[in-house]
Amino acid sequence: MAEALRSLLLDCRRLLSERGEANGPTIAAGIVARLDQLPDELRWRFFDSLARDFSPDPKKVLAAALAYSQAPTDAEHLIRLTQVAEPPRQELFRRLNRAPGGTAAIVRLRLRLLERLGRHASLAGVEHDLLHLLSSWFNPGFLQMRKVDWNSPAQLLEQIIRHEAVHEVDGWDDLRRRLQPDRRCFAFFHPQLPDEPLIFVEVALVPEMAGAIAPLIDKKSQPLPPEQFKVAVFYSISNCQPGLRGVSLGNFLIKRVAEQLKRELPQLKTFCTLSPIPGFMAWLHKARDGSGIAGLTPAANERTAQALGQLRAAAGDELGALGSATAMAALPAAAHHALWRLAALYLVHQSPTPRGDPVARFHLDNGARLERLNAQANLSAKGLKQSAGLMVNYLYDLGRVETCHDRFVKGRVVHSRAISSLL
Repeated sequence: MAEALRSLLLDCRRLLSERGEANGPTIAAGIVARLDQLPDELRWRFFDSLARDFSPDPKKVLAAALAYSQAPTDAEHLIRLTQVAEPPRQELFRRLNRAPGGTAAIVRLRLRLLERLGRHASLAGVEHDLLHLLSSWFNPGFLQMRKVDWNSPAQLLEQIIRHEAVHEVDGWDDLRRRLQPDRRCFAFFHPQLPDEPLIFVEVALVPEMAGAIAPLIDKKSQPLPPEQFKVAVFYSISNCQPGLRGVSLGNFLIKRVAEQLKRELPQLKTFCTLSPIPGFMAWLHKARDGSGIAGLTPAANERTAQALGQLRAAAGDELGALGSATAMAALPAAAHHALWRLAALYLVHQSPTPRGDPVARFHLDNGARLERLNAQANLSAKGLKQSAGLMVNYLYDLGRVETCHDRFVKGRVVHSRAISSLL
């Protein structure tokens, strides 16, 4: 086993040599063929070697930095500094990427790295390099957006079923309904992975902004006629390539789909989502009595404490009961209002922070507006457990997404008057 690793690392060095550059495709193809075959133990030793032996030379970096600091207007010094500061492993990954199947192999390699990165802090540099390169190679300008319909290849349809991560597809009949004329599905593809969807989004074309998920995914529902298409609701977005985690894909896909739908169906006036709040109930449990929650102003803390007290009193001091549809139905109106207020406070005050809900952060950073909270919108076991059945509409005003994005980056969540009334 050790000999196999030594041989692999030797070929990596050959690939980086001048001779390797000339014979790169052959050497790279051999490395790519072996990467997936590495046992776990050797794979981690391979990663360790990438971190240790394929990093920049500190002495060369220091010398180049000193030269640049003494003559910063000399372009040659800056060029030299950038050359020696770049880890050799980045060039190794670039050359591997040129081999047939190299792109897919590198995506798989990063997935293996991500699986245990938390226990191997020394590999953070390798992860940084992979993310940097994949973000360039999977730039949306290189990606192809395709509409997925019932006439798409069976292999692609099977992948849609398998990778749907938000609302499970219940067999072929369910998928067929999601691909009828009042439902759309679009996916991004990369030229090097033409048969592998990277990410896909599902859209419902309906008369008004949707307030519950069940009607949108009811496989027995009847398709609506085109004259009723007024609102496009993005109700599910799923990443098919976990090795591309952290590479921005979904935000560009939603905007591109919205622009295409607007061209195709000029009668569409509203583009919004119907989104889960997967972090909400976990936040409520951590909040305890609502005091001293990080990121909230004193006034917001006080309102949170009051609302949480009302909710606990109505739920018998056991928030876990909110994971039951029966318990939710039995809550008095005041408790429901307290729940909505808590959700609004959570979304408005926590979203700009790293502790915020991941779905909220995605859409708000993408330039959407926090538009509306919907009660009993997802009564599935997952929806009740994660968010007490609540769902959110994020509004995509295509003329204001940049403004909303800029405000979110500065720590402000742009929201509607309906949300303001709950704060």
